[in-house]
Amino acid sequence: QVQLVESGGGLVQPGGPLRLSCAASGGIFSTYAMYWYRQAPGKQRELAASIRSSVSTNYADSVRGRFTISRDNAKNTVYLQMNSLKPKDTAVYYCKAYSFPTEYWGQGTQVTVSS
Repeated sequence: QVQLVESGGGLVQPGGPLRLSCAASGGIFSTYAMYWYRQAPGKQRELAASIRSSVSTNYADSVRGRFTISRDNAKNTVYLQMNSLKPKDTAVYYCKAYSFPTEYWGQGTQVTVSS
């Protein structure tokens, strides 16, 4: 059983940066593919970024070039560095760990981009 705890969310002004963290426990972190999803009010949850090895990353078109996903296997943590934030990035951000056939989700952290 894997437990995921997100942190780092909050209120940020448009154009500003924010870094999210997701700390994992209870599993072999390095064996999991890690994902950041987000869900805006009234919208479906969408994939923002994913990482398998440190060199295998993918991004949604809406965040590519602004967000960077990374992982530190020694700390059992995945990060999402978000730059040039826009009001449309406002959402609850969720971390997911996946190793076939099982996935685990965190509880989410709120990110609000507003002046």
